[in-house]
Amino acid sequence: MNKMDERIEKAMKALALNKMKPYFVQSREELHALIRELVSKDRLITAGGSMTLKESGVTDLLMNEFPNAYIDRSAGKDREEVEEIMRKAFVSDTFLCSSNAVTEDGELYNVDGNGNRVSAMIFGPKQVIVVVGVNKLVKDIPEAIKRVETAAAPKNTVRLDCGTPCTKTGECVHCRSDKRICCSYVTLRQQRVPDRIKVIFVNESLGY
Repeated sequence: MNKMDERIEKAMKALALNKMKPYFVQSREELHALIRELVSKDRLITAGGSMTLKESGVTDLLMNEFPNAYIDRSAGKDREEVEEIMRKAFVSDTFLCSSNAVTEDGELYNVDGNGNRVSAMIFGPKQVIVVVGVNKLVKDIPEAIKRVETAAAPKNTVRLDCGTPCTKTGECVHCRSDKRICCSYVTLRQQRVPDRIKVIFVNESLGY
């Protein structure tokens, strides 16, 4: 067993102790098969904005194979419709997203702009499926914070053309920009509803 395998195993055991259901898949094919199984009976499926879901093919899978259940925010014609789709997450059977970081202690660390993703992770959907590449695994919360401030957030602001200082500096400067995407900081640990949150590690680098 290599060092990464040991770290993933440790994180999965910790997630289980925190009452989150951990999975590990070797390939996108395995990931897709697992997603199909987990959402097969759902009537309403929603998702947060996620490069991980896009890069792993999960977004296309949902659009192509579950068109009657899955609602994507891209279907919104304007900001009002997009926000209405976001609100549907709270009454959905399944909400899919990624996490900015997963610690070896079984914690999910996330920083949001609008807050729709972290809100749905905390409460609302019957099931939350969190898809993460092994690049999201960190030792602890301080390392998770560093990962967001030096990797995840700057890359996302470039992708979204926010024009915030970190698009140029490559790291967070704790700005006051109106387009700042780091507004809500949430750490998820022990859960009240066992296995409501499911965390799927994919054995590749995905997303930011």
